[in-house]
Amino acid sequence: MTDFSKILEKAKELEAKMKESQEKIKSIKIEGVSGSNSVKVTLNGNGEMVKIDISPDIIKEDKSIIEDLVVAAHNNAKKKLKSKTTEEISKATGGFGIPGFKWPL
Repeated sequence: MTDFSKILEKAKELEAKMKESQEKIKSIKIEGVSGSNSVKVTLNGNGEMVKIDISPDIIKEDKSIIEDLVVAAHNNAKKKLKSKTTEEISKATGGFGIPGFKWPL
């Protein structure tokens, strides 16, 4: 029969590692780019946009082009953020997948 105290100990250890990982994720800053770096979007670990940088050269373009570039840069940053958060969670769990767990991004 399995020793449940060992299982409980491991669960507490995993919980502590996950909390540490979540704190690391909060401090992450990820930059997404589009249009040959003419638009840059920075997201924090919570997926909130904290900065946008639009090159003065691109301001001359049509509004719809600028909007598309902003969306593309945001999507690029979000993809990078998802990859980074997955990596951090994997470190915390030792690569052990938690069934049904999905990071909220």
